[in-house]
Amino acid sequence: MNQFIPLNIAVLVVSDTRTESDDVSGKLLVEQAEAAGHRVIAKKIVPDNIYRIRAAVSGWIAQDDVQVVITTGGTGVTGRDGTPEAILPLLDKVLDGFGEMFRMLSYQDIKTSTIQSRALAGVANATYLFCLPGSSGACRTAWDLLIKDQLDYRTKPCNLVELMPRLMEK
Repeated sequence: MNQFIPLNIAVLVVSDTRTESDDVSGKLLVEQAEAAGHRVIAKKIVPDNIYRIRAAVSGWIAQDDVQVVITTGGTGVTGRDGTPEAILPLLDKVLDGFGEMFRMLSYQDIKTSTIQSRALAGVANATYLFCLPGSSGACRTAWDLLIKDQLDYRTKPCNLVELMPRLMEK
């Protein structure tokens, strides 16, 4: 049986209004990742501006010690929501199934409102990226029902960890 491999994760909160003191979703993701045995090595809050989002994420995907980036916020269809537009140009591959599964699972809680979610995932420079809505409920759904198991090397029949070349070379 495979042994658990802790990953280094960076969390980006995209919000024009949140601060460290009132950020719920980012804190939830940090807590969930650490409870699962991973290391959160960076957390940042940036305004909903595609260039600020892209700059933060680009910096992390260029670092060899970051294996996963999770963003929360900016995936809706109103106002300045621009996380997908910031992230898509960075991706080498899109994991279409993530967004499809996330919306299917979210439907159970929020019904047809799930069509407004532009949650997505992909890989860039051997770093996995997950872009989640800003609500803590959405972050909990994504982590508990999709991300947690895919970031666990023990998950069968397959998981994302076994596809991380930098980890498997060691």
